[in-house]
Amino acid sequence: MAKKSGAARGGTPAVAALEAAGVAHTVHAYEHDPRSDLGYGLEAAHAIGVDPARVFKTLLAVADGALVVGVVPVSGQLNLKALAHAVGAKKAVMAEPAAAERATGYVVGGISPLGQRQRLRTVVDDSALEHETVLVSGGRRGLDLSLAPGDLVALTGAVVAPIGQGARR
Repeated sequence: MAKKSGAARGGTPAVAALEAAGVAHTVHAYEHDPRSDLGYGLEAAHAIGVDPARVFKTLLAVADGALVVGVVPVSGQLNLKALAHAVGAKKAVMAEPAAAERATGYVVGGISPLGQRQRLRTVVDDSALEHETVLVSGGRRGLDLSLAPGDLVALTGAVVAPIGQGARR
């Protein structure tokens, strides 16, 4: 059963998508510090008190001209060559932040793989399956959602592939 969040606990398209699907999840709100030099994902891991290997960032790239989503641990980086391979493209480059914001409806630092304005091809790093639950952005800075990795894959229609690099496994 999905945990009810209401506007005070989330109120984003990502939360609404989880609730509409009846997916069990937990909403983690924290005070985002715009002065933090950790990066959004590591800041979330520390603020919530979870292992950074369980917190995943949502990154957008352009693979052979099409926007695609890569979901990788915040403790590592996105391997663009592996992402391109996972979607059958020859090459991938990081998307411009403005293009990512337009396509998803979220601001950089709060882009969620859930409830995006446009449904984009999504690839989730295979390390997500090593955890009972993973955390992803809830659709705004200072809001993360924990859910089972299988539910994340199912809701986004994602492919699972080894697209992360440098993350602790």
